[in-house]
Amino acid sequence: MQQIAESERFEPRPDPRPDDEPWPEMTWPIPTGTVLTGTAIALTAVDPAADSAELFRALDHDRVWAHLPWRPSAPEELEALLRERNSQPDWHVWTVRSRRPIADRPAGAILGVTSYLEARPRDAGLEIGFTVYTPSVWGTAVNPEAKLLLLDHAFETLGAARVQLKTDVRNHRSQQAIARLGAQYEGTLRRQFRRADGTLRDSVLFSITVDDWPNTKFLLTSRLELD
Repeated sequence: MQQIAESERFEPRPDPRPDDEPWPEMTWPIPTGTVLTGTAIALTAVDPAADSAELFRALDHDRVWAHLPWRPSAPEELEALLRERNSQPDWHVWTVRSRRPIADRPAGAILGVTSYLEARPRDAGLEIGFTVYTPSVWGTAVNPEAKLLLLDHAFETLGAARVQLKTDVRNHRSQQAIARLGAQYEGTLRRQFRRADGTLRDSVLFSITVDDWPNTKFLLTSRLELD
């Protein structure tokens, strides 16, 4: 085995907050009936029984599931998936609905889902993920506004100190979309998850902290004002 030269040894990172103050625990779970309302969309807690048929039709495109480990083949499979995700205490799945006509979707239509996951109340952190939209709304205000609503709720209502996002290393569109939110690239988690084809994906990891949030909020708000 090759030895590491002294000059190549890892340089420990300095603590950026040596005089940091204790941070309170994050509020969790999300109270029943919580709705996050924006200009173009609203986020409501997913109802697997009521939402799955329309959601399946909206997401029944190869491109939607290209970088996800499994694609439901029928509304019943999607309903089972949503029930399973909703049963996990560290998850909260949101249905994304339009509040006005967007692309080819009328007001009130289901556009996709997005989620809080890996919520860690004691550590004041969570992840935003399992985000899938019907392709016709890609590149519109839907994703930026969904992220603004989720981040605002996480930092300003739940009391999160860190929100992370990750995506398949092969999903360049998703990586670019996350970076445009103002999220900071933290590294790549190698061979983390199994893909549908049996290969093990590398996950590109980003984060937004409470210190980043004011600038990220400004960037997202400014983007939405231009749309």
